Amino acid sequence: MAHTFDPFREMDRLLSDVTRTPATVAVPMDLYRDGDNYIVAVDLPGVDPASIDIDIDDRTLTIRAERAAKVNQDVQWLSRERAMGTFARQLTLGHGLATDRITAEYTDGVLTLTIPVAETAKPRKVEVKHGSTTIAGTVDQAQVGSGDHQEQ
Repeated sequence: MAHTFDPFREMDRLLSDVTRTPATVAVPMDLYRDGDNYIVAVDLPGVDPASIDIDIDDRTLTIRAERAAKVNQDVQWLSRERAMGTFARQLTLGHGLATDRITAEYTDGVLTLTIPVAETAKPRKVEVKHGSTTIAGTVDQAQVGSGDHQEQ
């Protein structure tokens, strides 16, 4: 079976390979709540842990990391689908989080952030205290209910 050579199709293929810019590289992330903590798990395979940078500015948490190419610059690429370079992901944090107690761990290509819920944002019970005013050994229910206490 003979194939016809189309110089324009071949030129188009070569130019698209050269000029193709990878689509915005999404940094896959999971976010869930576990008790009094929010957990963020970010996939960063092949990233040097020393390149990971986590910043909090006001209520914006920014994660940056870099994956460097581990091959000689003079190689002839046949296929290159793994993105190289700097990756970044930003999250807006709510006011009910303890940003001063965030911890981070990088294991097996996954960066895990633990973001605690602030003590002031945790649900709590308010104790209701009750008392009675005793006047001469008796309590006048009308006086207790009205808040006006008079001596007899």
